[in-house]
Amino acid sequence: MSATENKKLVERIFDEMSRGNTRAMAEAMADDFRWIFPGNWSWSQIWEPKAVVLNELLRPLMTQFTEYRSTAEFIIAEEDRVVTQVRGHGRTTSGEPYEQTYCFIFRVADGRLTEVIEHCDTALVERVLQPLSPGTS
Repeated sequence: MSATENKKLVERIFDEMSRGNTRAMAEAMADDFRWIFPGNWSWSQIWEPKAVVLNELLRPLMTQFTEYRSTAEFIIAEEDRVVTQVRGHGRTTSGEPYEQTYCFIFRVADGRLTEVIEHCDTALVERVLQPLSPGTS
């Protein structure tokens, strides 16, 4: 697929997520998808494959919110990489506001997401979210 087609895929995902459809990203993932949190903080690891991402990362994470939406501010694509800056808006089950800024670097192959490297406000995550159980990765 072209960079333009890859960009359109990510645009569609975040269009859905801006309306509250948090399943949009999961539906676009390849079975061998991996989610990478770089750095040296409590969530730093590689979560893979898709089943682990869904069951050990995304589902437990989303149960911590009463509401959540994310909106892409801009999207840049080159070859199989799509980079987007995203604003997340939510409220945790403990009542904390969750105003997050992300930079996602996606890799796309054959119309499916195969990888994301997520950069975010780690201090916010550590302050208002409960730690996740370590993955099997």
